[in-house]
This record gives sequence, structure tokens and C-alpha cells, in this order.
Amino acid sequence: MATAELDAATQAEILRDAYRDCHAVARSAARNFYYAFLILPKRQRLAMCALYTYLRRTDDIGDGDGSVDRRREALVDWRIKLSEALDGAEPEERWWLALADTVKRFGIPSDHLQQVIDGVESDLVVSRYETFDELYRYCYRVASVVGLSCIRIWEATDPRAELPAEHCGIAFQLTNIIRDIVEDRERGRIYLPGEDLRRFDLEEDQLLDPAARSKVVELIRFQIDRAQRYYDRGEALQEFLPPSGRAVFRVLVDIYRGLLRKIERHPEAVLDRRVRLHPAKKIAALASAWPKRYFAWPAVARSRPV
Repeated sequence: MATAELDAATQAEILRDAYRDCHAVARSAARNFYYAFLILPKRQRLAMCALYTYLRRTDDIGDGDGSVDRRREALVDWRIKLSEALDGAEPEERWWLALADTVKRFGIPSDHLQQVIDGVESDLVVSRYETFDELYRYCYRVASVVGLSCIRIWEATDPRAELPAEHCGIAFQLTNIIRDIVEDRERGRIYLPGEDLRRFDLEEDQLLDPAARSKVVELIRFQIDRAQRYYDRGEALQEFLPPSGRAVFRVLVDIYRGLLRKIERHPEAVLDRRVRLHPAKKIAALASAWPKRYFAWPAVARSRPV
């Protein structure tokens, strides 16, 4: 029986179950993100779980087994499923109901979710970026649109929140790229722009060459400085967030920027191992941000919708 034909109580229970499914995915897979979600009121927390489930499932398709053509076909099918779910069609998996409800409830533009698929699809066909402008477009699709979706859930209502949210996404993704230089190279991908490699007189095959290590470290420092500038620009976002949104934003930034600062102290470490932030640092970020969910920021105009 189609969901539309069920009574309201039954529909509500099905939707609750859909959100429970998303919560289970976030709790088991989101790691840093899940604990940040706990700061939010329940309806926003569950919405973040629904958004995360969509992002996780989309990434899983891109990183899955099978040929590139098979994964591209799967992403085409995924686009159709997304459009159908947002149009109210009966989904094969009930978690889609939670995503559709989140999109409708918080006014998330469907184009943001489509662009996530664009970003994942690009990883199947693009393994090099010649300029930072090209890399920026990729980072926007896989990270900035996530931030732009999140601020809807966090109930930012001032359009001025959008640009710093975009910049935070860029900063987060650049941090991932810096941390994962070796892992990405081993998978045949180099996200560091070609123009930056040439700036430090490096060839692709020298990234993992011990003889070129000093130049690679300088390249990493250059990327760290760029990421820090985007974090600085993104800090303005907190001015446009209500208390709970500001608190979850603070946790996420403190964790990601804390990781970048750890790399900054020993940039050569990313060439030897996967650098991680100590769990105690994550707990400290959560504890520090928790009180912020109860106190309003100094007055900022929030009257216009994003």
C-alpha cells in the first residue's frame, strides 16, 4: 500500500522508523560528525542524520566495487531515486522518506544534493586538477554544498551565512586532501593542483619520493596556509547561527581545524601515516561548545530567508 493511502498515525510511525534508520547509520559510521550532532535539538539532530545517510550512501556508490562504467550507471540510477523521493514517490528503502522530509522541512535546495552526486561522479573520471580554480569547483560540490545544506538545518536565516558556509566546506575538504596525500596517490588520484606542484619544482612521481621530501613538505605547508585562510573566512558563519547551530559548527570547526594544526606542526607526518586527532581533543571540542547551545550571540539581523 502506498504511503499516501495510509492514515496519518501510520505515516507518522513510518517516518519515525525512517529517521531511526538514518540515526543508526550516523551512529555507526559518522564518527566525529555524530557526536557533534548530539548538541542539536532532536528534530535537527535527526535531520543531520538523514542528510549524513544520503551523503554516506552516495560516497559508497562512488567508492564501490565494479568498473567505472558500472558505478557511473549506479549514480545515474541514484539521481533518479533522489528525484523520485523528493517528488514524493514511494521509495524502495524507507530512509529516503526521512531525507525527503528533511529537505521539505528545512528548505534545502534539491540542487545541493544533486551537486553532491556531481562531485562523486567527477572522482570516477577526473584524477588530476590543473589549477586551484578547478579544485575549488570540486571541493564546492563535495563539501561546500554540504555546508550550505547544514545551515538550513541549523536555521540560519540571513543570506550572509552562505559565503562563510561555502568557505568552511572548502577548508574542510582541503584538510582532507592534505591528510590523504599518500592514500590518494596510491589510488591514482592527485588533488593538489598541477600549478602548485610546478611552483615547488615537483613532478607527480616525486610526491612519494624520499629524495624530494623537503620540497613536498614545502608544498604541504603552502596548502596548509591556503586551508587556514578559508577557515578564517568561514569563522564569520557563527555570527549568523542560532545558539544550537553555532555550537555544532564550533565542534566541527574545532575538530577539523585542530587536525590541520596538528599537521601544521609536523607536515612531514602525512607522508608516513594517516594523521588523526586524539579522541581527547574531540571530547574537549564537544565539551567547550556545549554551553554555546544555550546562549544567544550578540544581535545579528536574521530576518531574511536564505
